[in-house]
Amino acid sequence: MKNLIGRNWCDSSNKEVTEVFNPANNALIDTVPKSTVEDVELCVKEAKEGQKNWEKYSIHERGEILYKFRDLVMANKDYLAKLLSDETGKPINEAIAEVNNINVSVPAFIEQSRHMYGNVVPAGTEAGQEKTIQITKVSPVGVIAAIIPFNFPLDLFGQKVPPALLMGNSVIIKPSSSNPLTITKLVELLIEAGVPYGAVQIIHGSGSVVGQALSANKGVNLVSLTGSTSAGIQTMATCANNVTHVMLELGGNDAFILDKDGDVDLAVEEVMWGRMYNTGQVCCASKRFLIHNDVKEEFTRKLLERLSHIKVGDPASKDSDMGCLISEHAAQVVEEQVNKTVAAGAKLLMGGLRHGAFYLPTVITDVTRDMEVMKDMEIFGPVVPILGFDNIDEAIEIANQSSFGLCGNIFTRDMKNAVKVADALECGGVVINGASFYRSFEMPFGGWKYSGMGNEGVMTTLKEMSHMKTIVLKNILD
Repeated sequence: MKNLIGRNWCDSSNKEVTEVFNPANNALIDTVPKSTVEDVELCVKEAKEGQKNWEKYSIHERGEILYKFRDLVMANKDYLAKLLSDETGKPINEAIAEVNNINVSVPAFIEQSRHMYGNVVPAGTEAGQEKTIQITKVSPVGVIAAIIPFNFPLDLFGQKVPPALLMGNSVIIKPSSSNPLTITKLVELLIEAGVPYGAVQIIHGSGSVVGQALSANKGVNLVSLTGSTSAGIQTMATCANNVTHVMLELGGNDAFILDKDGDVDLAVEEVMWGRMYNTGQVCCASKRFLIHNDVKEEFTRKLLERLSHIKVGDPASKDSDMGCLISEHAAQVVEEQVNKTVAAGAKLLMGGLRHGAFYLPTVITDVTRDMEVMKDMEIFGPVVPILGFDNIDEAIEIANQSSFGLCGNIFTRDMKNAVKVADALECGGVVINGASFYRSFEMPFGGWKYSGMGNEGVMTTLKEMSHMKTIVLKNILD
């Protein structure tokens, strides 16, 4: 597949390519350009021109085009889901669900964009302003760079690209080099739906070259990045040179708290969703399991039984509950982290086995609060490290000792206790009686501390991707 720069589907200027493999079987699927800084400069130039044209479309017209895009995605959903599964190692059932989410995100942002009304400050609201009326309106930011990660490429596309376009911005999409193919097909469908050339472009390449070149370019007005904390720090530092706005959704090491009165069976079932989904490659997945000592043995026993029934296999098979990680290297990193935790004194109860890019569901116990896994070691894989606690204040303290602050959760039947914990956790979102892996398109989603800045979601993204302008009608009244 190619870059889309302006009207041209093209190779990189140096003709170099990145090979895209199926991580489950190492089969070569396709190649994409390995773009250069010069390619980025041309892309931004086209985006600036394209934005001026796209801005002239009314909100109603932009919405109708994106509805056509949604329909095209749904018409091609089987093909898109298979491609997503093949290039990511994501189970086909999860891939189908992710494609179907386009049918949720796009209409939601369209409808919200139609209600981005301005405000009026009436004359006389403050002393000395009796003859003056002030009106606010929203305007496009300009050129937006959308940097999309590998783990949920279509979901993150839905969070970034439709709102950028609806607010009259042009958008340059930089997908992950590991699985950029499905996103490229979505760009083809945007063009087919009627988004004009230049308003949407896609450029392939590494984050260190293409991502940083976009962040450094003075023609880019906002960088929306979902990725690692290290990538976010580098991007923020680069953007600071031009005072370029940033939206950063970064790493997480979410605490999963089960108090002594919590529903153990529910907590175990939520681990299946909140930790095993997408083979554990989820920023807001529960990753540190703090279990009250009164129920720790019961929770562990039931969890081991439940995990024993997970079928790890070919991602293309609808019978598979879990596929593989994005690459063998990613699986090796998880393997090293588990081995390091066990070497520090933890006990391996299940799993700990790797086969290529596949890593089996793993449970570790006898974890202590001073181990790295209970602080800032984010394991991006299907691993459950368990630590016991004696009182809820202790659990809160352990949860908050991490530098990350994306999400968290608490299982308890005592709603006063639930609210106490939700207020005390230092993170952007807290789920009561559910795993921390929860993200609707409507809700504002963002992290505290090293987990990012800004919020994505129907409630907030359109504002983040627009400027507020005030028009003053001075002395308009007699």
